[in-house]
Amino acid sequence: MTITATPITPRFGAEISGVDISKPLDDATIRELIAQQDKWGVTVYRNTGLDDEGQIAFARNFGHLESLPPRDGHPRIFLFNAGNLTADGEINRSPSAMTYRKGDQIWHTDSSFMDLRTSYSMLRAVEVPASGGPTEFCDARSAYDDLPQDVKDKIADLECEHSLLWSRKQGGADITREMIEERHRPVHKLVSPHKGSGRNMIYAGAHCYRVVGWGWEESRELIDYLNAHATQEKYQISVDYAVGDMVIWDNLAVFHRGGQFNWDERRDMRRATVRELPAPPEGDDPFGELFKTMPKIVPVEAG
Repeated sequence: MTITATPITPRFGAEISGVDISKPLDDATIRELIAQQDKWGVTVYRNTGLDDEGQIAFARNFGHLESLPPRDGHPRIFLFNAGNLTADGEINRSPSAMTYRKGDQIWHTDSSFMDLRTSYSMLRAVEVPASGGPTEFCDARSAYDDLPQDVKDKIADLECEHSLLWSRKQGGADITREMIEERHRPVHKLVSPHKGSGRNMIYAGAHCYRVVGWGWEESRELIDYLNAHATQEKYQISVDYAVGDMVIWDNLAVFHRGGQFNWDERRDMRRATVRELPAPPEGDDPFGELFKTMPKIVPVEAG
């Protein structure tokens, strides 16, 4: 078996072929796939043949899976709904759901609003609209490499607060800064070393709220500058899906955002996510605790 990585751009993103990831993999193959992931930041697997259980089994090769605990007689959930369907398989036309998804269409890193961050996200297409619905990525490691040295020196030791409510506010939800600041805001380094490659990334994006110890205006000027720098077109790639395709991205190396599509068309996307090390206990429930304290997400115009 020969694993082939076909670059999407010279520095960023690759399509992986030559391996059947629907089958059990030996240790050497897993190490090679992780090495390719570390190198390219985003890897695309076409026509995987994966079902739900196969996606979960494959994702476990990369580390500890984020999950929701068993509730009401249902088993633990390892796949998250990243499409526009309800649990009953109907298009979700709830204003709160649509507003929530608008926040996903702003450049971000998954779960930077958690104390223990997401590393790998693995998104599989089960049902896709006739057109649209890509995932767009930007190379936050190359963006860091290209920063002026004085900016690198300025941000080297800075830390930032992150908030899910802040990204939802930017997406149009009726959320105030007071609501954000009365809730826990995890703190992460603005310059984040990527262990697999030894490179640094700009760890910001839409959840990044303010610089620790800085005033609001000064914080936003810096964060907005870094987000604009990292998401320049020269750092971007876009991945379209056919049914059965899966893309993996490393949230500790890249930003991403969901692309536009016709909400009246069905889009069933299922995501497995891997926590950064050290892995928490299997029974942890960070998302359950987070969403217990979340206000209802409604559009600004709804009042």
